[in-house]
Amino acid sequence: MNKKHLLLGLLTTSLIACYSPDPFEAESLNSSGSSVESEIGKVYPVDGDAKDGEQTCNPSVSNDPVKFPASMLWLNFGKINVGKHDSHYSVEKVSVHDRLTVSDTANDVKWYLMRDVSKGECEFQDPEWSTHADYIVALRGYDVNGSKACEDLDYGIFAVRTSDKEKFWFYEKKIIGEATPHVWVDPMAEAPEDGDDSTIEGFFGTKNVHLTYIEGEQYPQRKIVFVDYANGGKAVRLKKPSDRENWNIDSPLISPDGKFVVYNMKKSENTWEAYVQELSENSKAVKIELTKDMMSEPAQPHWFQFNGRLFVLWAEFPQSSEMQMLNKHKLNEASSQDGSVGRTVMREIRLNAGAPADLAVEWVGNNIEIAPVPMTGGRSPDGKFLATGTNNAYLIKLP
Repeated sequence: MNKKHLLLGLLTTSLIACYSPDPFEAESLNSSGSSVESEIGKVYPVDGDAKDGEQTCNPSVSNDPVKFPASMLWLNFGKINVGKHDSHYSVEKVSVHDRLTVSDTANDVKWYLMRDVSKGECEFQDPEWSTHADYIVALRGYDVNGSKACEDLDYGIFAVRTSDKEKFWFYEKKIIGEATPHVWVDPMAEAPEDGDDSTIEGFFGTKNVHLTYIEGEQYPQRKIVFVDYANGGKAVRLKKPSDRENWNIDSPLISPDGKFVVYNMKKSENTWEAYVQELSENSKAVKIELTKDMMSEPAQPHWFQFNGRLFVLWAEFPQSSEMQMLNKHKLNEASSQDGSVGRTVMREIRLNAGAPADLAVEWVGNNIEIAPVPMTGGRSPDGKFLATGTNNAYLIKLP
């Protein structure tokens, strides 16, 4: 698919995955350490604070509170403004989406993966932390004609171990650039030191691995694909919600038990809904209800598990003609911290795999406001941090 044509389509639908036709050039960059203490907690800018925004996208809070506490995984545009980093992490020669970065509240780089230009890698897209702390999944784009101009891109899906940066390729090609993959791995699995990294079991230490991604060139045909590698690796297409065949799908995320996904459906830039659905060929999507206390339909829903309880976390935005999922506000400013630009909410949920549709999803209690600002990158396993990005990125340490 020609990248220029792809960009036009993406600008029309405004998916949360970030694309830029040219490297972003901010007029100026401020100091990277400008954290702010306030009633909502302590707010830490990620990748500095670009005057014109759009420095960071695809936020994913760290799922490893031991090796990467108080940290966030993100994708860059054409400028980098971080703190401490090693000599291989160049901040002078930067291309759009040329690296995956994990940085902490000090804005120091704790982990990164650079694209391999020698192997024809053009860019990364849609990085997401796996449910297992040691893995990250993302797309790799390359030019189908081998051109360094990187205009006609095809994509593959890979997982990378944070411990040693070794990769496993689920698919090396023929994946769309908006596939937004996610991976579930048996939480007890440990990769063997002498494992064959070209096999599922050798790389992950188990065959109990689930992959989800989106396929289909045209929006009406796009569906969520589910692959269960413990049961032969057959690809199963999930049914779309009723009367939503012409809506797009955005960022399905697998539940901690590996049996459900939560995701957005988008009709337009400012019209979306959120659903929970079992990872089964005949499952029915269950809409997250819009209750009277909500500002909007749920945006960018994430799972959050704490002390044996399971929640769905999402962002809400004030209803307006310009409402969209992108954060264009500076959340470290007091004027943005009163709920006027949105909020972050969670609600407890119980899941019953294999049950009839009316029993598969059970909500518990009411919506709980976590922060009076919209955070779209999830909540850390210890419950202490929220993450967000696109356009400005932040970590918030909750009070």
